Amino acid sequence: MILPQTIEQITSRIDVVDVVGEFVKLKKRGTNYLGLCPFHGEKSPSFTVSPTKEIYKCFGCGKSGNAITFLMEHEKYSYVEALRWLANRYGIEVEETEMSDEAKQHVQVADSLYIINNFAQQFFVEKLFETEEGKNIALSYLHERGFNNGIIEKFGIGYSPDIRDAFSKLAIKHQYNSELLLRSGLVRSYNDELQDNYRGRIIFPIHNNSGKIIGFGARIIGKNDKAPKYINSPENEIYVKSKILYGSYFARHSIDKNNECLLVEGYTDVVSLVQAGVENVVASGGTSLTVEQLRLIKKYTDNLTIIYDGDSAGVKAALRGLDMALEESLNVRLVLIPDNEDPDSYVKKIGASAFQQFVAENKKDFILFQLEIMLKDAGSDISRKNEVVNRIADSLSKISKAEDFTKQQEYIKQCAALLKIDEAGLTTLVNKYKRDSLTKLEKNNAFKEQAVEQALSPESEVFIPLTDELQERNILRVLLEFGLKEWDEEQRIADYIFTELEVFPFDNKENEQLLELYRAQYYQGLQPTTKSLLYNTEEKIRQLVVSITMSQYELSRRWDEVMENMHILDQDSSHKDAELSMIYFKLRKIKKMFEQTQLELEQTSVFEDQLRLLEVHKHLKAAEKELTAQLGAVILK
Repeated sequence: MILPQTIEQITSRIDVVDVVGEFVKLKKRGTNYLGLCPFHGEKSPSFTVSPTKEIYKCFGCGKSGNAITFLMEHEKYSYVEALRWLANRYGIEVEETEMSDEAKQHVQVADSLYIINNFAQQFFVEKLFETEEGKNIALSYLHERGFNNGIIEKFGIGYSPDIRDAFSKLAIKHQYNSELLLRSGLVRSYNDELQDNYRGRIIFPIHNNSGKIIGFGARIIGKNDKAPKYINSPENEIYVKSKILYGSYFARHSIDKNNECLLVEGYTDVVSLVQAGVENVVASGGTSLTVEQLRLIKKYTDNLTIIYDGDSAGVKAALRGLDMALEESLNVRLVLIPDNEDPDSYVKKIGASAFQQFVAENKKDFILFQLEIMLKDAGSDISRKNEVVNRIADSLSKISKAEDFTKQQEYIKQCAALLKIDEAGLTTLVNKYKRDSLTKLEKNNAFKEQAVEQALSPESEVFIPLTDELQERNILRVLLEFGLKEWDEEQRIADYIFTELEVFPFDNKENEQLLELYRAQYYQGLQPTTKSLLYNTEEKIRQLVVSITMSQYELSRRWDEVMENMHILDQDSSHKDAELSMIYFKLRKIKKMFEQTQLELEQTSVFEDQLRLLEVHKHLKAAEKELTAQLGAVILK
């Protein structure tokens, strides 16, 4: 874990305009900067970056945060990866807490493998472009396949010469550890000697989401029935096949922009489509989809379109992993390439625009397509048709998230029509599979039993209390902006607010959490500010701070030019702001107490209780009168 001192050093150096400006063209407007939002398509800029508050917010789509969350959202980094990116940018050495020997060894091996892979990739690229063997055999083959030098360089494609130990010797000469070389899969041991593992093959580097090379796919040149078409890196500390989608590093922004991920099988499919201008594409590497891969797609979009060969093997490959995709709430479509073609050959055959049109016009709903295939195979066999009904009901039961209820109901309606069965009956069967799934979960985890029962209980109710969220957020805004300023000779504005809130607590739990976090840091002498809370590890806290402190509008500097000697922008309004905010907050609370007292009066017939409530009403009225006198206003009912 990165030490808090290092995190503090990183956050103290961050320039949010500098970081965001790396990815977004910003133009200064007033004290803020404005640009086109990178998270949604827009023609008029609504993406605002505040250098003073060190936050950004789009007033079009609502995205907001700080420099760290921007990197996490835009580049899909983890929190730690974002910190490391910033540390590298500002030349800060990352110090971490003491790790176990096992954890240290894992990190050291991983770092070493990254270095070895980078060295190997440079070797393969050099052999492709700068040797006669590479140019005559590999580069000419790639050109024949329709790949130009630009796309080859973009993906870092290289060539491993057909020599027994060309890479092995060079790596040992550069003092790379032989055990780590073997672990990387780049070399193998034969008669106690190291030999190159990918001899005479075209090399496709595989990148992780931050652009580091984690492994390689080595493709044979031409056809050879005796050798496997591809050799992939073995799994190790940095390469886990089930968590990788080839091309995701290059496709992530395009997927986000298009709100759709195209999934193909092979490396060359990806490279060909990107060269043709279809950039939101990744490859599964010819394996069945995994939950980890689906969740990687889910980071960028909810819409997945699978493009596979139209043969029976391609169809079966496409249908694998359907239930997992449904459980991850992905909207899955399928496109089958005709005429024994694959995406690589088909896009070259018909061109980029025609290919995109073909995909758009031939998307099939995944569930309905699967049902059509199964019904076709079942024919008139009643037993097999019964299996189809159960199989599709099981699949539909995987659509279990509350927000997907309407989608599930629509599928049930369409599937029942295709199956020619009663819709209510299919709904009952789907619910049965849901219950069976829940029962299985209950047996696996006894602690979940009560929660499941409550979720299924028809008597369960949701109680939503009346809250004073706007007034509470305004109090928090005053705390964040002025809390450390003096209120009088003995206390700060934060002390004044904490004292006033002793009688009137917050209702909203998230607001209360931020208030208590501020209070805890304040009494620990940590000087809490917008900035310090902006880099809290909890996303809810960060988002709340941004939404409270960031405004779409700001006062123009021209007010001070028009209203001479008024100093509108430079006035210290902290005392007045704090006092007025607290008065309005109290009045809102008193109004609620009035309503509650009135309700209790109407419901009780006990004389003593009525007297007590009337006395409460009298005190509330006096408190309201005192507060309105401070405002110099009358509260209209």
